[in-house]
Amino acid sequence: MAEREVRICGTGRYLPGKPVAFEDADRYLGEITDAPASVAKWFARIKPLMKEMLDINYYHYAIDPETRQFTDDNVSMSVKAATKAIEMAGMKPSDIQFISYGSAHQHQMPTASVRIQEGLGIEACGEISIHANCTSAYKAFLVAYDFIKSGRYDTALVISSGISSSELIAEYFNQPLIKKEELFMRYFLCDGAGALVLQATDRREGLLVESAYIESVGGKKPAAMLNHRPAYWQNPKTEFDTGSHHMAQMFNEQLRLHFHDTDGSVFYKGLKRMIEKYHIDLSQLKYFQVNFPSKHISEMIIEECESLGIRKETLYTSMSDMGYVGPPMVFICLDKIFREEKLQHNDLVLSFVTEVSKFMQAGFALRYF
Repeated sequence: MAEREVRICGTGRYLPGKPVAFEDADRYLGEITDAPASVAKWFARIKPLMKEMLDINYYHYAIDPETRQFTDDNVSMSVKAATKAIEMAGMKPSDIQFISYGSAHQHQMPTASVRIQEGLGIEACGEISIHANCTSAYKAFLVAYDFIKSGRYDTALVISSGISSSELIAEYFNQPLIKKEELFMRYFLCDGAGALVLQATDRREGLLVESAYIESVGGKKPAAMLNHRPAYWQNPKTEFDTGSHHMAQMFNEQLRLHFHDTDGSVFYKGLKRMIEKYHIDLSQLKYFQVNFPSKHISEMIIEECESLGIRKETLYTSMSDMGYVGPPMVFICLDKIFREEKLQHNDLVLSFVTEVSKFMQAGFALRYF
């Protein structure tokens, strides 16, 4: 069977709760009160600098600040975002033949994709769950795209969700064991979900998928974002007592050393490889969506990418008013573009990400007809 065109025919996003101002984040996440003195002193000093560096005015958290209970989880947020995407596509849940779900990491049994299937009321479909930090959404997208292009399925629902607050609330930590790198992400991440509906088409019409790409360049680099859980289940009390569940993000010189090589950043070189591999024509680039949690990092990256023919004014971000949701952010941004921006014939939407847990990278190119 000849390869088919694949189009995006529906998008959706879900952001839980009302917008939470940067200054009010601690009321939702809870105050860190028992960290080591040196860490607490550093945290108090760095917190005011975070807002300027991140350029985030508001977050969304799936938490009731009064009861300290969660109001959503990864599955319920996914179902809500997916419902919007399916409705925009003019479909019913039963029209979905394949569900491709990506999230930072998972631990539930059964896996999230079948729980989402159940939540949508789909009796039978193909499904897959992928966890690969910020590349997970892109990998879920690539799998669905390839399956449709090859003829395995005609329609697919691609979803990503993240409830980062569950790993950032004060109650999650064994606070006396907290390290600086374990608090560094506290104001970077928040909660939400995004979804797309992909469909096979025989016409060059709408927002078509031009290419999708993944790679890992971390085979000889140490992890820069990690927890210390072993590759087997351990006693929950042991996990808490040792703090092995804490998520850590390396920063400053340690991260810079492995993100920047002598011939350019790993992001720049990965993006260049994708552009060259798929002969992506950037002359009609409308939006360049970079999945990073900081405006500062995004602006630094765009300067390096100018040599590829990517103009600064094409940088697309919506973090300021909704926070950084992690993997789902790419679909949330696509939903805003699809619903709110006016695309013209031959406009290109390009997206790329580097995640630093093991320097996995991914991207895709979309063309509007």
